[in-house]
Amino acid sequence: MLYTVGPVNVSPDTLQSMTKPMITHRSAEYKELHGNIVEKIKKALDTDMDVFLVAGSATVFNEGAIRNGVSEKCLGITNGSFGNRLIEIAELNGKQVDKVEVPWGKAMRPEHIAGKVAKDTEAVCWAANESSTGVFSDSVAISKAVSEQNPDALKIVDVVTAAFAMDLRVRDMDADAIVFGTQKDLGLPPGLAIMLCSERMLEKAKTVKNRGFYTDLLKIKKQNDVNYALTTPPVSLMYGLDYQLDKILAEGMPARYRRHEEMAGLIEHWADERLAGVFPEEGYRSKSLSVLNRGDLDFDAFHKKLKAKGYEISNGYGDVKEKTFRIGHMGDVTPDGIRELLGVMDSIMEE
Repeated sequence: MLYTVGPVNVSPDTLQSMTKPMITHRSAEYKELHGNIVEKIKKALDTDMDVFLVAGSATVFNEGAIRNGVSEKCLGITNGSFGNRLIEIAELNGKQVDKVEVPWGKAMRPEHIAGKVAKDTEAVCWAANESSTGVFSDSVAISKAVSEQNPDALKIVDVVTAAFAMDLRVRDMDADAIVFGTQKDLGLPPGLAIMLCSERMLEKAKTVKNRGFYTDLLKIKKQNDVNYALTTPPVSLMYGLDYQLDKILAEGMPARYRRHEEMAGLIEHWADERLAGVFPEEGYRSKSLSVLNRGDLDFDAFHKKLKAKGYEISNGYGDVKEKTFRIGHMGDVTPDGIRELLGVMDSIMEE
C-alpha cells in the first residue's frame, strides 16, 4: 500500500474504471467525456476559469504557463525544491527571474515580497503546497500582495499536492494559472496535467512570442471550447478521472477537506510522541502530506522493514532529505488507513 507523496495508491474500483474500450479523441463520445470532466472540476473547485487538459505531468503546464505568460521577466518565490523548480523552468526558457528565497520549513508570506513586484514584473510564480517541506502557504494573501504592487502581474501557482485535499479558495486566490496533475490528490495514475486558466493569461499569451506548440494556451483554448484536446490525450486515464470526480463530488468537498485534515492530525500527533515532531512551522502545515523529523531514526532500515510488511512511504527531499521523511495521505486514503500504517510503524520501532 502506497503512502507516498506521489504517485499515490489507486483504488481497485478506479483502476477498473479505466478498462473501458478505447475511443478516438475526435469522436462524439470523447467530446462528452472531455466536457463532463471540465464541468466536474469546475464544480468541485468552485471556479469559472477554463480547465485545460494535457498528457504529461503537472510540470508540463508549469512550463506552459511561464512560456505563455512571460516574455522577459518574472518573480519566483520559493521555500523548497518545487518553488526552486519553477524558477529553474523560467530560467531554462530564457526568462529573467528575480528570486525571493524563504527558509525551508517556513511559509511564504506577503511581507516576503514587499517591494519586490516591480512594474516590469510580468508574472509571479510559487508553489502553494511545498512537498519537500510540508509547508502550505496562504496563496490568497500572497496573490493579494502581488496585485497591490502590480495589478498587471500574472500569478502562476503550482498546487500539485494541494488541489482536492485543501480548500484553495480559487475565486479569492484570483490566480491566472493554477496547475496540478492526476497522480496526487485525485488518486489516479500519473499522466494528465490540468490547468485552471484565466482570461488574463490568454490575453497575455497573445503578446508573447515563442510559446511553442504543445502547451500553446491559445491553441488549447480553441480546441477546449469544443471539448477536444489539442493533441492525443490519455483517454483511459480520463475515464478514471471522470470516475474519481464522481466519487469526489459524492463525498463532498467540505467532507474531503476534513478527512485530509484528520489524517494530518493523526500523523502530527504520532510524530510528536514517537519522533522529533514534524518539520514545517505550526499554522502552515500541509494536510495532504506530512514531513517528519527523523531524529535518530535509521530511516533506510526502518523503511526496508516497512516495505517488507507491504507499506511504502517517501524519503526526505531536497536540502532536508537526510533529516526528514514524508508520508502522503491524499486521494482515497482514509483515517483508518493512516491508523493502520502508524500501528505497523509502531511495531517496527518496538522491534
